[in-house]
Amino acid sequence: YVLAREQDITIEVYNILGQRVRTLVRGPRKAGHHTLRWEGQNRYGTPVGSGVYFYRIEAEDFTETRKMVLVK
Repeated sequence: YVLAREQDITIEVYNILGQRVRTLVRGPRKAGHHTLRWEGQNRYGTPVGSGVYFYRIEAEDFTETRKMVLVK
């Protein structure tokens, strides 16, 4: 993801039922290009099953939810 300026950002992963699986990023991030990788684990470090998941990016003036597929 790319931030035009420093701002607070939250990136979370949800399952198909809308339950939060893991929070990947929460807090201030500097401007620029950032790379993020989800290792397919829940918030307790336990691997989750293959399937459809959603990630939600929230910034001060931006919100987007996208679908992804985890294949093991």
